[in-house]
Amino acid sequence: MKLAILPVSAALLLAGGLAGHAQAAADITDDTPARTSKVQSPVQIDYEVIGTPIVGQAVAVELRLKSMLGEQPYRLSFRVNDPTAMQLPESQSATIAIVPAADEQRSVQQVTVVPLREGRLYLNVAADVETDSGSLQTVIAIPIQVGATAPREIVDNGTVSSDDEGNLYRELPAQED
Repeated sequence: MKLAILPVSAALLLAGGLAGHAQAAADITDDTPARTSKVQSPVQIDYEVIGTPIVGQAVAVELRLKSMLGEQPYRLSFRVNDPTAMQLPESQSATIAIVPAADEQRSVQQVTVVPLREGRLYLNVAADVETDSGSLQTVIAIPIQVGATAPREIVDNGTVSSDDEGNLYRELPAQED
């Protein structure tokens, strides 16, 4: 038995009947303006790691925040997934309340973390805004590179060959079972 997979638009046409959808398609002309919508986060978060992160030493991360909801207060929270890799010092609050001023375009906050090992570590920052329609949240994972990045080794598999037209292709050996 063969199973046909239809695109969503085709499935909707079949499920909803063709008449109404055909009329809607006929109403759209070449000069109808295109409309797109984008889900916008309530708080824009830009960041910069200040200085060079070193194992065992505190490093600051500057957060530049812009609320898309004007003067609506929001809560900023910080979290580290792996406490054996990085931690927030005791002096660093895990949650901060922000009340944007009417004349401020951006708020600036600093958060301090202490890397406990080398590698790429992540600080998770969440901005929560309570609105009449519910809670909105912006979440970002800020990468913090501690120590040198390990160079990536490219592993070649197979043999590179070219066909009669000069196009390159890779021949991989077959595995026999």
